[in-house]
Amino acid sequence: MSNVEKKTGRERGEEWWQTDIIEMRPGVIRLRGYEIQDLIGRVSFPAMIWLMLRGELPGEEQAALLGIALGAAVDHGPQAPSIAIARMAATCGVGINSAMASAINVLGDVHGGAGEQALAFYGDIAAALDAGVTLADAVASRLDRFFAEEKSYVPG
Repeated sequence: MSNVEKKTGRERGEEWWQTDIIEMRPGVIRLRGYEIQDLIGRVSFPAMIWLMLRGELPGEEQAALLGIALGAAVDHGPQAPSIAIARMAATCGVGINSAMASAINVLGDVHGGAGEQALAFYGDIAAALDAGVTLADAVASRLDRFFAEEKSYVPG
């Protein structure tokens, strides 16, 4: 006889939907431990994204900065390569998912993917500021080092 606990389909389904991000069962939806009804109408969309990604509610300044970044990332006009490719794909009659996949496939270090490199770049500048260097000197020093590494573009 097996010691394995037999679970009902409902129990298996509830477990399947649970993650560190969400707890979902009949009558309960929690995001990172917060009841959904306590968040709706009280927490901004950027703050919800922060909570889901980081596991904690952001401070006001953090939520505001994420909101600004999300707004800046919405659309860079029809000339942006990913936008143009998605539009071209759509005019070929493919579905929206295929058009979006076409756009996503061209994202990389040069177009759309320089965010991580930009954060590292800004982090170096912030570390210099913490060490007492002036902003102008910190930026100039980081740019000098960047171009000495034969980089062709400044991220972000």
